Amino acid sequence: MHKRADRIRNVALVGHRGSGKTSLHEALLYQGGAINRLGSVADGTTVSDSDSDEQARRMSIGLSLSSFEWQDRKINLIDTPGDPSFVADALGALRVCESAVFVVNAVMGVEVSTTRLWRRAADLDIARLLFVNMLDRERADFFRALESLKAAFGPHVVATEIPIGREHDVTGVIDLVDMRAYAYDDVGNRDNCREVEIPPEMRAQAEEYREKLMDEVAEVSESLMERYLEGEDIAHEEIVTALKEGTNHGAIFPVTCGVATRNMATNRLLDAIVEDLPSPVKHGGLEVGGLVLEPSEDAELFAYVFKTRADPFAGRLNLFRVYSGVLAKDAQVLNTRTHHKERVGTLLEVQGKETVHAEEFGPGDLGAVAKLKETRAGDWLASRDPTADASRKGPDGSVVPAIEMPAIKLPAPVMAFAMEPRTKGDEDRVFTALRRLQEEDPTIDLHRDEQTGEQIVAGLSQIHVEVIVDRLRHRFGAEVLLKPPRVPYRETLRRSAKAHGRHKKQSGGRGQFGDCHIEIEPLEPGAGFEFVDRIKGGVIPNSFIPAVEKGVREAMHAGPVAGFPVRDVRVSLVDGSYHSVDSSEMAFKLAGSMAMRDAMGQADGALLEPLMAVAISVPDHCVGDVIGDLNSRRGRPQGMEPAAGMTEIKAEVPMAELLSYAPDLRSLTGGQGDYTMEFLRYEEVPSHLAQKVVAASEREALAL
Repeated sequence: MHKRADRIRNVALVGHRGSGKTSLHEALLYQGGAINRLGSVADGTTVSDSDSDEQARRMSIGLSLSSFEWQDRKINLIDTPGDPSFVADALGALRVCESAVFVVNAVMGVEVSTTRLWRRAADLDIARLLFVNMLDRERADFFRALESLKAAFGPHVVATEIPIGREHDVTGVIDLVDMRAYAYDDVGNRDNCREVEIPPEMRAQAEEYREKLMDEVAEVSESLMERYLEGEDIAHEEIVTALKEGTNHGAIFPVTCGVATRNMATNRLLDAIVEDLPSPVKHGGLEVGGLVLEPSEDAELFAYVFKTRADPFAGRLNLFRVYSGVLAKDAQVLNTRTHHKERVGTLLEVQGKETVHAEEFGPGDLGAVAKLKETRAGDWLASRDPTADASRKGPDGSVVPAIEMPAIKLPAPVMAFAMEPRTKGDEDRVFTALRRLQEEDPTIDLHRDEQTGEQIVAGLSQIHVEVIVDRLRHRFGAEVLLKPPRVPYRETLRRSAKAHGRHKKQSGGRGQFGDCHIEIEPLEPGAGFEFVDRIKGGVIPNSFIPAVEKGVREAMHAGPVAGFPVRDVRVSLVDGSYHSVDSSEMAFKLAGSMAMRDAMGQADGALLEPLMAVAISVPDHCVGDVIGDLNSRRGRPQGMEPAAGMTEIKAEVPMAELLSYAPDLRSLTGGQGDYTMEFLRYEEVPSHLAQKVVAASEREALAL
């Protein structure tokens, strides 16, 4: 039997890379009895980092779902990657969970990925609880981390626990709700928690932070606030209820603490998850596509697929969330995107890489299903077609989807490499494997470069592309070679020009004749291409004008400076002539192409390069070195935002200067630096650098 929705907690563990999410996931599984041994990230023995590339890099690359029970509640726990290169999985987990536990490094405090994910969680209106981890590290400071959390996320961030001791001498926590202290001794023992007296030297500090907690709890309701201000005693049950209500509705963000690798205070965190975080019932129905999906067993089935895993042997494994109804094995369901039926053969409970067969999943639950033929992440499985109503058809008669989850805004891939199979003849195999990986990770971009004909694979960073290549090799046996990334230069025109193109050929029989006059003029940066028909008197028949435009566009693929595509130009077709017998679309296309090439040669072309908006998070003591490095890369710093020992530098930097930035930043910051970038606009390349690009383009053309 499935678990009732009100007995389920769906929780995503999120935070910056290196905050200890995977270690905490492992400790929670161990404390909950799901595993018998506490694994280690360093040893590659954790449940969630089960892929060889995750173990080699000692970091999470994909999300990992695990389920276990605590206090007769089923907890679905999703460990998510903290590296910005793999943010798609973190956002996907937030989408299907009512709650998130933000894991924070007690040494570093709030870091850049934590802030970005907090904003996404706020947009999704999910409950948030914070866990300050790594209290036993050198320079760890819970109270400094707490202040950084308040500064970043507002005054409603409030401690419900404080640690006993500091750094290597941390021994336990004080519960500020119950005003009880707990000590933790044996790392490898689930029963390592024992209640102790609050240390006398910490009594005043505990009272101070309890007072701050009470100030926040009292704000949950006006009546409670009035009684609190009048000095009345607030019953313990009222405090617990108000804390739960405040957390459920985003009015309070409790801060807990512990040491995941020592299994310290994980039992307290599990209690908080069960007692303070909402169930699917408490969170309410989901409104999507005009439907409200209530977490009811009696409702029609609607399940959302939030993650697809690609496996060369088992095929697709789809992770799903049931929003309403019950999904049972051997059921026939409908994919609302493809409108095809799928047979649910085997349902699975997931524990990292391991799976156990399940009979059914009820509303609010998370599970997995293997070997669905046409289903992938982002699809809905339903008991019926919600688009069957004829009134939901579009004006062209096509079916209008009635249910579609709003798309997650993902960062655009920026690090591109030209790719070719190591073995000739493996093109189809590599392409098929990449498509499978693209189903698993939607931030992978795969396309063919129209200029060079090369197959391009792009990701969010260099490490992202390296992971793609490793997975091609390990999972699918597909070896590929990567060439240095090519900067997608463009060209534009500085002045107007006029040109005449005539294609005339007579070789016996019907000839070819096309004749056109064009005028070109530059447009504002980013305006793109505009074609204007100014033909009067029918000197060129309307049927041939699209052919002229097609020829113009083809000529723009190779600009006059270095052969890169031309942009931001208006082309006006102003005059021409035709032959009633010999004119054809092909003749006018060739004439348009000839005219455009001639005009571009007169129009003073300029080389453009992509400029990237870069956000770099670095330790405070590295800011000077990083700024200096950015200046050497022609970067233009736009501002800095300090936060708890880290500074986020915002800058505009040409893409050509960022192709090897990841290893350089790691070297400058001792591995602590992090950055994201996205395309901003195109700008003209300085003349001395443009000459080098032109020379390199000419050498490459000669080599072909």
